[in-house]
Amino acid sequence: MSVIERLGLAALHRLDPERAHDLSIRALERGLVSLHGGPVTSDRLSVRLAGVVLPNPIGLAAGYDKNGRVIAPLMRSGFGFLEIGAATPRAQPGNPKPRLFRLTEQQAIINRFGFNNEGAAVVGRRLADRPAGVPVGLNLGANKDSEDRAEDFAQVLRVAGQSADFVTVNVSSPNTERLRDLQGADALAALLDRVLRARDALPRRVPVFVKIAPDLTDAEIAQVAAVALNAGLDGIIATNTTLSRDGITGPHAAQAGGLSGRPLFNRSTRVLALLHRQTGGAIPLIGVGGISAPEDVWQKLRAGATAVQVYSAMIYQGLSLAPRLARALDQRLADERITLPELTGSGTGDWL
Repeated sequence: MSVIERLGLAALHRLDPERAHDLSIRALERGLVSLHGGPVTSDRLSVRLAGVVLPNPIGLAAGYDKNGRVIAPLMRSGFGFLEIGAATPRAQPGNPKPRLFRLTEQQAIINRFGFNNEGAAVVGRRLADRPAGVPVGLNLGANKDSEDRAEDFAQVLRVAGQSADFVTVNVSSPNTERLRDLQGADALAALLDRVLRARDALPRRVPVFVKIAPDLTDAEIAQVAAVALNAGLDGIIATNTTLSRDGITGPHAAQAGGLSGRPLFNRSTRVLALLHRQTGGAIPLIGVGGISAPEDVWQKLRAGATAVQVYSAMIYQGLSLAPRLARALDQRLADERITLPELTGSGTGDWL
């Protein structure tokens, strides 16, 4: 991390967390942030995810650029792929503020944003206008007051999905009431059927992923795997934030919302390993949750991930985290003389 980046992070951490987040977006919009210049890549790092070629397997998770305002600069930040959103059919303000809390000692955050965004039409236009280069996915959400949330996901896909390199059905945010109920086997199967029929009506085939919670039981994870296999889903993202507060202390520990960051690593990685075992490696998995160092990336890949995503650790380590992780992975692959496909799932049993 450069001295300038360190000073910038220190200044942002003196501000309310949501204000700091908004200022970081504005700084990227105005070209005030030093960027890597493009994705870190090599023959070792390039990988195919559900038919999409990634320059490297280090992605940005949904939630940072909710509205697609800074796609172009993020494409120059070292990431191998990006995910923006979540977008809902209609714009909505989300939950009342404050709704974002830093847990600095644990290198974690708690958020209860509630899918605040400018709506699918606006986000879709920004997706369509982005430059070529790094693949960009869209996280699909449902409006808080929707009476038919399955239709909301399909509607966002119809409006904005055609411009994305992949879309993610987000049924695991804890901040929209009863949204996680859609992870049950019957509800998820019906939801995915409607979304996939909407996808099949598009002019081109867009890969569809589903993002699940880390708080599912082993039996529920097995059900998700079975539904995904039966539906012909293109990938599973494991995981979203957790409602658990095990081992969490400090003034914000009791805040409502989803916890992300370092404390989520073991829980989310075990879910990832369970999914890899349940699917037999037949569905690509994206590992998310608690990644803050090169070893974390390595372990997610060993547990079964084809690619990984980061977000919360950037709050503490800055945008330079992505190229640092990618370069470290490239070097270790070379040192250990192993390829990414060989690494994926090679240590699943260590997490079960």
